[in-house]
Amino acid sequence: MVVSLLVLVCGLVISAYVLLNHPKFGQAPNGARCEAIKKSPNYVNGEFRNLIDTPKFTKDVSTFSIILHHLLNPAERLVPDRPITTVKTDLKNLDRTRDLVVWLGHSSFYIQLGGKRILLDPVFSDYAAPLPFLNKAFSGTNIYTAEDMPEIDYLLISHEHWDHLDYPSAESLKGKVNRVICPLGIGTYFESWGYDASKVSEGDWYDQFEFGEGIKIHLLPARHYSNRLLKQNQSLWAGFALETATRRLFFSGDSGYGPHFAEIGCKFGSFDFAALDCGQYDERWAYIHMNPEEAVLAAKDLHAAALLPSHVGRFTIARHAWDEPFRRIASASKGESIKLLTPVIGELVQLENKPQVYSP
Repeated sequence: MVVSLLVLVCGLVISAYVLLNHPKFGQAPNGARCEAIKKSPNYVNGEFRNLIDTPKFTKDVSTFSIILHHLLNPAERLVPDRPITTVKTDLKNLDRTRDLVVWLGHSSFYIQLGGKRILLDPVFSDYAAPLPFLNKAFSGTNIYTAEDMPEIDYLLISHEHWDHLDYPSAESLKGKVNRVICPLGIGTYFESWGYDASKVSEGDWYDQFEFGEGIKIHLLPARHYSNRLLKQNQSLWAGFALETATRRLFFSGDSGYGPHFAEIGCKFGSFDFAALDCGQYDERWAYIHMNPEEAVLAAKDLHAAALLPSHVGRFTIARHAWDEPFRRIASASKGESIKLLTPVIGELVQLENKPQVYSP
């Protein structure tokens, strides 16, 4: 029995070692990328910090206690009881001169702006976790693959969490991406995955990227955290503003509500479109994700003309009903000047001020 126990323990140790050394976990930054991190004003005492104090948990809980509570207290309607309705738009054959947004579910977006094709936080996998039996996508939502994507001018990554930075998706897109733009600490992932280092651009909050092509990409503050494995906050988290001479879009990434939205609104003046984190909220982590009412406040801070719910509709991370964020944001936006956009996954959102009506 002792021998069997030793064999079992050795097997578990070896399995854990092999798993944790899988390329999907990435590598720690080194060289010039490491030096850039150390010079960041947002990197303090060995880790990245938010602009204001942001505890990960707002109550006296731990990740383990939350998992245990979830196991012992199953919630209702965490996932839909039938496949999600979707529309699979042929992205390859869209007129690239048309400015548009296609929500791919959760926080993934295909964007055309100023003649450029942009992909944000693509997750084509059936799960958003290091192991395939965790955090499975809702039935019917996995309608796109890398094969369905046209050539991508800019691949944007908001942060390193599994529901935003997906290794199999990054691998399958490798031959289609012209340039990767991401926050500090994430470029090393793409280099280790075989991307050309010269085509991977990292930045700090309020950095701007412009490659003489009529579009500016701004990397902006968010209120969140990072951890891919064990050590927290070794890479930065961010939102993005995309700007041309005629149009301005905002994508929050994962973010709790905070004064950064008003600061961004003041800096840019207004936005034609904003996709804001409004799902996976919980009073136990109230600072790192917005609830729907806070998302509407953030849209007002940004002076956004239109709001599309994000971080919702494909994966369950929090314990609210899967459709609760949609219902609450619809209620919170009533009477506001902001136009609420409710496309199904894959449906076109035109940005040329054409009247569009979506099913509730």
